Amino acid sequence: MKFLPVVLPLLCALSLSAADDVPATVEKLILDARSAMRGGDEKKALALAAEAVKLAPNKIEPHLFRGQLHGILGKHEQSVADFSAALKLDPKQTIILQHRGVANFKSAKIVESIADFDKYIAANPRVEPEHWQRGISHYYAGEFVKGRKQFEIHQTVNPNDVENAVWHFLCVARAESLEKARAAYIPIKGDTRVPMMEVHAMFIGKLKPEDVLASAKAGDAKGQQLERNLFYAHLYLGLYYEITGDAEKSVKYIRLAAAKTEEHGYMGDVARVHALLRKIKPE
Repeated sequence: MKFLPVVLPLLCALSLSAADDVPATVEKLILDARSAMRGGDEKKALALAAEAVKLAPNKIEPHLFRGQLHGILGKHEQSVADFSAALKLDPKQTIILQHRGVANFKSAKIVESIADFDKYIAANPRVEPEHWQRGISHYYAGEFVKGRKQFEIHQTVNPNDVENAVWHFLCVARAESLEKARAAYIPIKGDTRVPMMEVHAMFIGKLKPEDVLASAKAGDAKGQQLERNLFYAHLYLGLYYEITGDAEKSVKYIRLAAAKTEEHGYMGDVARVHALLRKIKPE
């Protein structure tokens, strides 16, 4: 799935250049924390971020920065707390709702993530078509009709994404039936990512799971590219087997997808959260 353009860049807080009232010492602490992260010193980065919060507890920038830092380090509950503190200081900065919604989802707090996404979209209606993340949260909350609607809206701005079609399929299948899901399946032609077109064909019944795996491994793919191909193959095989009633194979492939998630962005977290919610233990 493509990422929302509203999500702030890595380790980027709300514009510090525009925050003239942020003490210079706090700005330097945040800059030093960024440098520490780039150098791989996570402990130092967190300590510097904590010092920035301590020195300017009534400014949103250090809270937001530490929230993003906690998220990068997989400390999602702490990330939620930091974003909540920032939002309390300035409720008008609705972008923080988006950040907290993401952190809530990554903490497997699905209902809370939807509440944040809903408030963010209400304040910024133009982003609703882009917001596939809310659709995924609807799926895990059991709100399949709402999820279906979100993926149909997203289709209008992202027409060549197999993942959007698959999540739409999953919502329809849960709300109605596999037959209805296949009848309503969104056609996709232009997704060039391997093995996504094979994934699309598998859900409609035109290819078998082994074809998806063969595509992921085909050609000259190796290293990170092969790992990426296999991650998506494993994730969608796990979802396919779950929706078609083969629990054993679903667990097998979700476990494989959730084994290495850090390199795969939000969808890596989806695999991890899916495993958490389904109580699938890692190897």
